[in-house]
Amino acid sequence: MPPHRLLLPLLHLLLPLGLGLGVSGAAAAGGNATSAPLACSELSRVCTAFLAFPAAGARAANATLLESMFDAAPGDLTADAAASPGYAFVRKNCSCLPSRTYLANTTYTIPSSATLSSPNATAADVAAAAYAGLAVPPPGGAAQRPPRPGAVVALHLLCGCSSGPWNYLLSYVGVEGDTVESLSSRFGTSMDAIEAANAMAGPDPITAGKVYYIPLNSVPGQAYVTLPAPPAPAPAPTDSTLSETPDHHSTKFPYGWVIGSMGVALALIAIAVLALVLWKFFGYNPQDPNNQGKSPDRHKFQLLKSGSFCYGSGRYLCCQFGNAKPPRADGGDHHINVPKGMAADVFDREKPIVFTYEEILTSTDSFSDANLLGHGTYGSVYYGVLRDQEVAIKRMMATKTKEFIVEMKVLCKVHHASLVELIGYAASKDELFLVYEYSQNGSLKNHLHDPESKGCSSLSWICRVQIALDAARGLEYIHEHTKDHYVHRDIKSSNILLDGSLRAKISDFGLAKLVVKSSDAEASVTKVVGTFGYLAPEYLRDGLATTKSDVYAFGVVLFELISGKEAITRAEGMGASSNSERRSLASVMLTALRKCPNSTYMGNLKDCIDHNLRDLYPHDCAYKMAMLAKQCVDEDPVLRPDMKQVVITLSQILLSSIEWEATQAGNSQVFSGLVAGR
Repeated sequence: MPPHRLLLPLLHLLLPLGLGLGVSGAAAAGGNATSAPLACSELSRVCTAFLAFPAAGARAANATLLESMFDAAPGDLTADAAASPGYAFVRKNCSCLPSRTYLANTTYTIPSSATLSSPNATAADVAAAAYAGLAVPPPGGAAQRPPRPGAVVALHLLCGCSSGPWNYLLSYVGVEGDTVESLSSRFGTSMDAIEAANAMAGPDPITAGKVYYIPLNSVPGQAYVTLPAPPAPAPAPTDSTLSETPDHHSTKFPYGWVIGSMGVALALIAIAVLALVLWKFFGYNPQDPNNQGKSPDRHKFQLLKSGSFCYGSGRYLCCQFGNAKPPRADGGDHHINVPKGMAADVFDREKPIVFTYEEILTSTDSFSDANLLGHGTYGSVYYGVLRDQEVAIKRMMATKTKEFIVEMKVLCKVHHASLVELIGYAASKDELFLVYEYSQNGSLKNHLHDPESKGCSSLSWICRVQIALDAARGLEYIHEHTKDHYVHRDIKSSNILLDGSLRAKISDFGLAKLVVKSSDAEASVTKVVGTFGYLAPEYLRDGLATTKSDVYAFGVVLFELISGKEAITRAEGMGASSNSERRSLASVMLTALRKCPNSTYMGNLKDCIDHNLRDLYPHDCAYKMAMLAKQCVDEDPVLRPDMKQVVITLSQILLSSIEWEATQAGNSQVFSGLVAGR
C-alpha cells in the first residue's frame, strides 16, 4: 500500500471532532446541501481551475496527503499562509461532464477513524465532509452505502471554467463573516467580477458553506510549504509591569540588547565556520596532489520518492548533490572517462552521482546473467545494489555517447512520479552506465504478453486502467508542463515499468527529442527511430516527431492493455480474418471496433479482450477505453486528443471502474486486483 494511503487514517486521528475542516460546523455539514455545480458555458470545454482548501493542523504539514485527496501532482499545490485559516490552493483539470456541469474527479478512501455526524451517515457523507464542502458524490452507486473503512468513494470536485475575461476560476467555500468586499480584497479581484461569476444580483451576503467562484488572472498563492501555526497570544501584563514608569525602564541596564548582540555575533561565527566546512567538503579533489593520503567522504544517495515535496526549493531534486569518488581498494586512482560534451552546465541545476566502474562491477556481480533484467534500445539492463539501495543499471557501449548524453540531459530536467528517476552514471574506457531507481515488477510488456511463462502475474482490469492513467500523466508532464517540451519517440509497453505497487513509470529516454515551437505546432524533424507497430503514419512518412506521434504510440499501448496482444500480432484468433499473416494490433482492433456499435453490443471487440481478464471487467469501461485508443491512433494527427484530454478520460474510466468494483461485493477475484491509491 502506498505511504499516502497509510497517512489518511492518521489525518483523521489528528483532526478534532467534526473532521476539523477549518470552517464553521454549519458550513462543514451543510456546504454541499447549498452548493450546486456550475453550469457549462461550452459542452466540450476543458480548463485549468483552482480549489481553495482550508489547510489547518496535520494537513498543512503534509503535501503528500493533499496530493492524494485531490489526485494532484506535487507542482499543483500552492498556499496562502497569510489568511486565517491558511489555505492550500489545488490546481485541477476541470471539464464539462454529461450532466452539463463543470466538475473534476477524485476518489477518497474511508479511514477507520472517521467520525460520523449521525448514525445514518453514508459513505458519501463522510467523504464529502472531508473536503470542506468542495466535493459532492455522483448520484447513486456505492457512495450511498454505510461507510466501510477502506472503501473507495468516487467524488466530483466543484470547479469552474471562466466564461468571462478571466484566466481561472477559484472554488471557495464561504465562512462566517465573509462578504463580497472581503473576498475582493483577499483575492485581488473586483467585487463586480465576483458578482458576475456567481450570477449575484448585487452585494448579497456570503452564505457559510456555499461554494463561490472567484475570478483570477494569475495562479493563487505561493509555493506550498508547511503553513505556520498561529502566533501564541502575548502574555497578559502583570501588576508590576503596569506600575512601572518610563523613568524606571531608562535606569535599567539593557540586558536584552547585550544578550541579543552576543547571539547575533555567535550566529555569524557559526555561519562562517559552516561555510568553511562546506567549502572544504565540496571543494575536495581526489586527483589533486595536495590531497594525497586523504579519504573523501562517501556520499550516500537517496531518491525523493513519488509524491515527496521539496520544502524550501519548491522543486524535485534529481539526486543528492555529490561527485566525490571513493578510492580503490588498492589505493590507486581510477579515472572516469566523462564523454566529450558532458560539461558541468549540461545538467543545468541538478547533478547525478558519479559512480566508479568498480562499484558498478561489484553491484552487478560482474554483470552476471542472473542479474540481467532485459535489453533496452541501446543496451542491456542489470539489477544491482549500490550503497545499500536497489538500482537498475543500463550498460551501453561507448559508441552510444549521443544517446547517453540525451538521456542524462532529459532525466536531470524532468521529475515526475510517473517517470523513472535517474540516480547517477559511470564510465569506463569502452562502456557507459546509467543508474536508475529499481522497478520491482519489471515491464508492462511482461505482464501482458504470456505473463505466466515470464514469471509475472496477470493484471486485473482496474490495475490496467491505473497503469494507463499513470503513463498518461507522465507523458502529459513532458509534453506540456516542463520548461522545455519533449517528445519521447519510443513509447511502448516494454518502456513502461511497474514498481512494487504496480504503479507505472515511463523509462528509456535515449530517443527523447526537444520539440521546437512553430506557428502551427510543436515538432522536430528527425530521422525515423522507434519501434514498428507504435510509429505514427506521419512520422513514418516525413520524420516529423510531434507530441501527437507519442499519442499514437500510447493508443497502441491502450490496445495492448485491452487485448493482451503485442503491437505486431497475428490476426488469427482476434476476431478478424483466419489467415496467420502478421498485422499491426491497431489495425486489428480498429476492424473489431467498426463492428461494435456500443458497449451493449460489443460484437467482435469482446473476442479481442484479453482472456486473462476472465470477463471480470465492466463492459462499458472497456468500450470507452477502446474508443479512446481509437481516437489516439487516428490517421490525422489533428484529430487525436492531446495527453491532457487523455488523462481526463482515463480518470473518468478509472472512477467508473471503481464504482463497478464496489458492486462486485464478495467477488474475491475482482477485489484482489484492486490497486489502492491513484
